[in-house]
Amino acid sequence: MPAHPRAAAVAVDLDDLPGHYIRRLHQIAVAIFLQETEALGVTPVQYAALQAVANQPGVDQRTLARSIGLDTSTLAGVVDRLEARGLVQRNASPDDRRVRLLTPTPDGLQLLADVVPAMRAAQRRILEPLPAAERREFMRMLRRLVSANNELSRAPGDAG
Repeated sequence: MPAHPRAAAVAVDLDDLPGHYIRRLHQIAVAIFLQETEALGVTPVQYAALQAVANQPGVDQRTLARSIGLDTSTLAGVVDRLEARGLVQRNASPDDRRVRLLTPTPDGLQLLADVVPAMRAAQRRILEPLPAAERREFMRMLRRLVSANNELSRAPGDAG
């Protein structure tokens, strides 16, 4: 039986693929965030989780996962690391002992106070190549794309 001939590779210009540039921009955004916050030892995902907990003390893990667009198993690991660093506290819900409610600790609130200026600097650096009017338009388009495609995510966010 003859071997199946291999199909010839189809030439695709990566410069024409929005997903390629979105992936690259994500890499760049993470690198800039880590540069700016290096002294504080927090990742963008840890920051998002800690900030969301501080914004809504007593939030349960499932709601937190949805609010920042993470699947619950990934979020559990993030919360484990934040708890191990003494930045958040897990408490059983008085209504359902299986549900864990999260609150920031004083150290967590202090880390947020310390990290916000560096986080804001990272955001400015990410958008710096764009003129101010284009930054607003870019953010509007990003929000629109995320919202319109939110349900396609393996971890749809509430604010999608």
